[in-house]
Amino acid sequence: MSESPAERRAAPAPRIEAPAGPAPGPLREDRIAVVVNGNAKRVTADLIAMLDRVLDGGDVFVSRRLEDGPDIARVIVDRGYGTVLTGGGDGTFTVVVTDVVGEARRRGAQTPRFGLLKLGTGNALAWVVGAGAGGRELEADVRRLQREAGSRSLRLVECEGYLAPFAGFGADAVMLADYSATRARLSRTPLRRFAAGPLGYAVAATTRTLPSYVVRPQPHFRVVNLGAPARRVLDGGASQGPEIAAGEVIYEGPARVASVATIPYFGFGFRFFPYADERDDRMHLRISTITSARLVANFPAIWRGDFDDPSVAFDYLVEAVRIESSPESPFQIGGDPQGVRAAVELRLTPEPIRLVDHYSPPSST
Repeated sequence: MSESPAERRAAPAPRIEAPAGPAPGPLREDRIAVVVNGNAKRVTADLIAMLDRVLDGGDVFVSRRLEDGPDIARVIVDRGYGTVLTGGGDGTFTVVVTDVVGEARRRGAQTPRFGLLKLGTGNALAWVVGAGAGGRELEADVRRLQREAGSRSLRLVECEGYLAPFAGFGADAVMLADYSATRARLSRTPLRRFAAGPLGYAVAATTRTLPSYVVRPQPHFRVVNLGAPARRVLDGGASQGPEIAAGEVIYEGPARVASVATIPYFGFGFRFFPYADERDDRMHLRISTITSARLVANFPAIWRGDFDDPSVAFDYLVEAVRIESSPESPFQIGGDPQGVRAAVELRLTPEPIRLVDHYSPPSST
């Protein structure tokens, strides 16, 4: 399951097309499957051998193409794994969860618990659940899961057939598209071993994203409420604005970012959605008009999620929205660039998934 945009769908399509089979039996809570992105930088033969050894063989799936996902999901649901771990970035987690949840629902089967191994570049979810960074920590995470591990419920963002922790338009999507292009270019140079990682992000940011950020005109966004009443978050979360009913316009005007999330973080611990945990029946919609100069001047506070200026940061708790962009703008789902869009609909999933949480006590499972 490559995270290259060339392998992503430009428009929504059914993820699972095979006819429904018989519903499998109950989940085997003691059984763990690991699905790793074979294209991720940290997925090596040694890592796969370690996982195979820890899991006693047969429970490690290596995916190298998006098309592998539905077949792997069918095997996982057939075997009744109680826990499915994904190895890669947030995009890998998004694709695996989408495929497995879709297959389980189609078959009338129980949905397993999900977790992740920190093998990608950004790994926003790793900051939420405390996944280890690799090596011995990674092996310790897997071995602990075989004995015990807590869980938490997490609702996701549903968009274009995917279930993801975040999605949106703007500077984040531009950065991801620039990183993807830079990674492809670096992969053809002596620096190719650094292409998929922080160096690739740094090169993309300094040579493409920041220069274009200064001269790029802000898109005009129109955000319409499609769900339960939405409310603006004010005073650093201390108060909320009046209700915005379904069908009403939440925001209209130019902006640098228009994104939603159900977790506080982007990758690398960037706490971009500080109100994502406020309510489990809402997701955090953040719209920002901040200038490049103010972004640089306030970057530490923005990174920590402490920046609060209602004149440039518009934060809402929403259930479902339609975001329209003029002109069409880069769009990302779960950290993977999806090309450009003129409009998208984003909804909070009606049911949560169970997520392995290394911060939670085992008794919460």
